[in-house]
Amino acid sequence: MNAMGVRWTAEQVLALAPDDASRRAGSKLGTAGPWSGRGSGEGAVWGLCKGSGRVPYRTVVDTTGPAYLCECPSRKFPCKHALGLLLLQASDGTESEETAAPDWAGRWLAARRARAGSAARQTGGGDADGPADPEAARRRAERRAARITSGAEELEQRLADLLRGGLAAAEQRGYGLWEETAARMVDAQAPGLAGRVRELGAIPGSGPGWPVRLLEECALAHLLDRAWLTADRLPAPFATTVRTRVGLPAPVDGVPVRDHWLVLAQYDAADARLTTRRIWLHGAASGRTALLLSFGAAGRAPRLALPVGAVLDGELTPHAGSGQLRAEPGEQFVPVEGPAAAPPGGPVGAALDAYGRALREDPWLDSWPVTLSGVVPARAEYGWQLADADGREALPLTPAAQSRPGLWRLVALSGGAPVTVFGECGHRGFTPLAAWSPQTPGETVPLI
Repeated sequence: MNAMGVRWTAEQVLALAPDDASRRAGSKLGTAGPWSGRGSGEGAVWGLCKGSGRVPYRTVVDTTGPAYLCECPSRKFPCKHALGLLLLQASDGTESEETAAPDWAGRWLAARRARAGSAARQTGGGDADGPADPEAARRRAERRAARITSGAEELEQRLADLLRGGLAAAEQRGYGLWEETAARMVDAQAPGLAGRVRELGAIPGSGPGWPVRLLEECALAHLLDRAWLTADRLPAPFATTVRTRVGLPAPVDGVPVRDHWLVLAQYDAADARLTTRRIWLHGAASGRTALLLSFGAAGRAPRLALPVGAVLDGELTPHAGSGQLRAEPGEQFVPVEGPAAAPPGGPVGAALDAYGRALREDPWLDSWPVTLSGVVPARAEYGWQLADADGREALPLTPAAQSRPGLWRLVALSGGAPVTVFGECGHRGFTPLAAWSPQTPGETVPLI
């Protein structure tokens, strides 16, 4: 039982798992057999789990974070022991009396909550410390900006050479030249530009129609280059968006928003260098949709994980920029009893309009979060789509969405009847992430 007397369901616990292997391993530990010394109180649960060694692993979960501590050597967050402990708690149908945490768990919990209190005081303008040397920080920022400008000018020349020589040359030269250019963008401390260059290098081998896709992406890279080189003449919110797209961190300077947040979706995207976790939330009172990003080095799962379908009481502070979707969470997210109804939605046309408006603020957007209401999944000539119940308009699903098991979960949930679907709408189509049926409007069904 957590601090607010709300028990997570097994489905919500499993939604925290970083991968399928962790779900399977955690499920095996969701029984009383391997556990001893279990207890709960003050928004936390703890226990000792017997492993392969002589000494059991000490595991504690702060459900107000959530955050996890376990002595096992796993590099995943949460590990299978934390998942098993939460699953065991979810399956225990009886109300358990709260107890005092043992020393090993209490010390960790106290340290976590002390940090949370310190962060709250600093946010309120109490004892926040400024930079040790503001002048040195300003000089470093100027040097980095100069390097990015040099990299942007070099990329402009590279794009001009490509178009002057013809797109066919891109296929003949291969990926090596693009990787060399991307490496120079990294040296210029412009990781956003480097990522776009790598995408350009992969397009010539991506199948039929690649010249059109390459030209489109070259245009977007050119637009970002020019925007950076003229950033001092742009409106402040748009200039911040440009700096973020180039690779500079966006400041967290918005007004904090306290709300009951419904966790809509959580999924990971990984490359050779980094694992990025995206978590979508919707505020019941504010009506705001927010994106939390968490990162893990290659081979490590990000630490932040929230249970899909849970309603959490907490505070988010938005980043600066045109869209202001991304936000930073406060230290405490407490599960609460409350409606888990879907966000307000609309027809396909309204979703496309919302994406179009977002592109005016950020032309480099791949997608925009929207909720479709009263739509039916249907098989069309060129694949699956979500169509308005009256058949007036339809959105094709992205190729990636059509190959995931979540598609069949959505089809089964609909059964040919209209449903509500949350997802990401972009130029490649729609990616469904969560759905709700009229028969069970308070149940969030994850689709990824």
